[in-house]
Amino acid sequence: YRNRRGARAHTGNYCRPLAVKEASPSQIIAGACLCARGLIRRSALTFIMTLALLLGGPEAAYPAEATDHAQLRAFLQHTIQSSTSFGDRFDAEVWLTDMQTRLARFMQDPHARLTFLRQVHAHAVQSGLPPELVLAVIQVESGFDRYAVSRVGAQGYMQVMPFWKREIGRPQDNLIDAQTNLSYGCRILEYYLKRENGDLHRALAAYNGSSGSPRYSSKVRRVWNKYWRTQPLDW
Repeated sequence: YRNRRGARAHTGNYCRPLAVKEASPSQIIAGACLCARGLIRRSALTFIMTLALLLGGPEAAYPAEATDHAQLRAFLQHTIQSSTSFGDRFDAEVWLTDMQTRLARFMQDPHARLTFLRQVHAHAVQSGLPPELVLAVIQVESGFDRYAVSRVGAQGYMQVMPFWKREIGRPQDNLIDAQTNLSYGCRILEYYLKRENGDLHRALAAYNGSSGSPRYSSKVRRVWNKYWRTQPLDW
């Protein structure tokens, strides 16, 4: 195959075919079989290593209007909890294999990528959100920086405002913790999607505190379409 600069790259050990003029037909066939077995063995090893990583252990917004405050607070109190494991193991593994490749440009460590993606998938599904949409929101909000803090104090991957911890009686929660931040962020977005009857543009604008403007939701849509899209969303 060729690397990014167009130069031919080597993948390590490779099969060198026997010269036809120096080999008998039986030798040529034997050499071809040996090459095929080597390719299959390397492919199987790659698959097993990837699967082993996947099967290994787990692991905003102001309300748009003051009248939503109490309802969102009650919703968070009822739903904030630890993320659960994948419901469908096979589908989750397929999704993780695909997404960890896409995430590599933003998160270098393979183990950290897989752990993070498990968390995103679990919290998104638990909140009834497309995991790919959550990844797009995270990219726009924090650029996958778990320590990100905005000028108004929003924290973590999904840029959650810390006042929500007091509002729902959980002042001990750490919004820099990935699990906690994703739980808050996904539940807040879930609330706004329900309030807006599934309208992604209005729900995302409310999440960002920019109701009435399509600017933020359009940015999330562009990022989702470029980096994370797997299936159509009703925009």
